[in-house]
Amino acid sequence: MSNAPVTRVVLAKLGLDGHDRGIKVVARILRDAGMEVIYLGLRQTTASIVAAAEEEDADAIGLSMHNAGHLALAPAMIAALAEADLAIPLIIGGIVPEQDVAVLEEAGVAAILGPGAAAEEVVAAVRGAVSA
Repeated sequence: MSNAPVTRVVLAKLGLDGHDRGIKVVARILRDAGMEVIYLGLRQTTASIVAAAEEEDADAIGLSMHNAGHLALAPAMIAALAEADLAIPLIIGGIVPEQDVAVLEEAGVAAILGPGAAAEEVVAAVRGAVSA
């Protein structure tokens, strides 16, 4: 058995987005890859996500966004993490138009995954963000 620490990932739906099927699939993918997943569920706030990430000693945060709020919500999440002095990478999954990817990366989002991302791509994105 490996003595390597287990990667801990907080997954959540930020804001009023009620579509959670995809994030539940991602939770299973990450769990099956040996990661510990803390799924906060729907209608979370930046404060609730930051508090959970700090309490759970998270290595990464994954947000699923399907409500076109990514340009407002992702930078707000980055700002909340900075305000809490937490250097935890943020990974976004969901519907993100191509023209918004660079904007989100510039804002500090570590990785962006679109619909239909393969399990290997999801795992690689999290591992890459954590090791960066």
